[in-house]
Amino acid sequence: MLSGEPLFVCQYHMARGHWQIIKHRSDGSAREGGFRSFDLDQAPAQLIDVATRAARPIGDGLYGVDIKQTDQGFVVMEVNDNPNIEHGIEDQVGKDEIWIRLIKWFVDRFDLQVVDGRDKPGHHDVETV
Repeated sequence: MLSGEPLFVCQYHMARGHWQIIKHRSDGSAREGGFRSFDLDQAPAQLIDVATRAARPIGDGLYGVDIKQTDQGFVVMEVNDNPNIEHGIEDQVGKDEIWIRLIKWFVDRFDLQVVDGRDKPGHHDVETV
């Protein structure tokens, strides 16, 4: 979710024989489950609704909403403030549009700081280390 709107939808599969997406082995290697990215308009409307409602109370930032699909419907597992966005996975379908929206969101936030006067001389916090 980015600023209250879905940025991408990606379904992740658990690593075979493991309870997580990635199984890290003691020898340093890893085994990953698969993934499937969706066009936003191809994702189930109920999924988008659940994700949007789950992220709304947190704010209008960049959030990942982990959802599990069950026989009873979609269940929110967590809302996190450090979503994974890896080139070739989460952007497999949305491609550059995902990155363009994300960069524009950051630029808009920087522009708001300048307009609010937080970027004017004398308005910076100073820390001595």
